[in-house]
Amino acid sequence: MPAPASPLENAPPDNARAGHLKITEIFHSLQGESDLSGWPTTFVRLTGCPLRCVWCDSEYAFHGGKWMSFEAIEAQVAANGARHVCVTGGEPLAQKRCIELLARLADAGYVVSLETSGALDVSEVDDRVIKVLDFKAPGSGEQSRNRWENLDHLQPHDQIKFVLADRKDFDYAVGCLQEHDLTRWQVLFSPVWQVLEPADLARWILEEGLPVRLQLQLHKYLWGDVPGR
Repeated sequence: MPAPASPLENAPPDNARAGHLKITEIFHSLQGESDLSGWPTTFVRLTGCPLRCVWCDSEYAFHGGKWMSFEAIEAQVAANGARHVCVTGGEPLAQKRCIELLARLADAGYVVSLETSGALDVSEVDDRVIKVLDFKAPGSGEQSRNRWENLDHLQPHDQIKFVLADRKDFDYAVGCLQEHDLTRWQVLFSPVWQVLEPADLARWILEEGLPVRLQLQLHKYLWGDVPGR
């Protein structure tokens, strides 16, 4: 298994780093996840991730990318004309200056969401940003990285997500619901694409009477599992 990529790999000179982030792609699509699903959205995908989930669907964001200034990122976001912006990865918070980008986008009046693993500290994320914390179930291989103290920094509009590969993952997520009183926020249960049948997950949710939301990745049903869609 390759070592995690450093977000500062091939970094610009020290005196230029302050205003830059390493970007894998910026694209315009429909939001396929969270309670914002279906909205036209500009996605800003940052490069690099310290986790290596078994079922990861964005491994192409681990390496490569290009350094872009905040101004260049904001200009490309504005050109797409969408009211919603989703900052994702990789793991976007692996780049410290992501915090500043989120605040700048919120200042510009966008509805900003952040897709993060829940393994990195979210305490400095602007309260206006909708944080979607993707806590890891055993099937991911990264369960030990869950940072539960992040719950202390969530707002009512934030969301918690579990991506589930099998019944063991489901039972783990149900245990987390109870242990951490997660229903204080909207909780999303999502099946791993082409691993867990959505109908099975739906049936388990109904049988257990869970106050959670079934999430399917709308973009994959529309266009398949391809980058930039």
